Amino acid sequence: QVQLVESGGGLVQAGGSLRLSCAASGRTFNSYAMGWFRQPPGKEREFVAAIAASTSYADYVKGRFTISRDNAKNTVYLQMDSLKPEDTAVYYCAARLSRLSTRSGDYGSWGQGTQVTVSS
Repeated sequence: QVQLVESGGGLVQAGGSLRLSCAASGRTFNSYAMGWFRQPPGKEREFVAAIAASTSYADYVKGRFTISRDNAKNTVYLQMDSLKPEDTAVYYCAARLSRLSTRSGDYGSWGQGTQVTVSS
């Protein structure tokens, strides 16, 4: 299992930007597919983006969010631009030792989450 620690959340106005980071422990980071999920208030956890050899995005963030990774730093990022109030959620980083997936149940390692609040 890999240990994950998210950072970069906060309060931002609609239209603004934030960059989330997820630092992973371990020496085999480049073997993991990494995903970002979010849980809006009162709702189920939902897929945001994932990266392995390719990337995948949920339709509601496509064109606004960008996932990337730096294997030398064992870190995955989520650049969030043109933020909307409906992006308000706790954002979680996740890892799986296989190809990328959009399903939260496929991921075995999770961070503690970071709060993102977008004001209107």
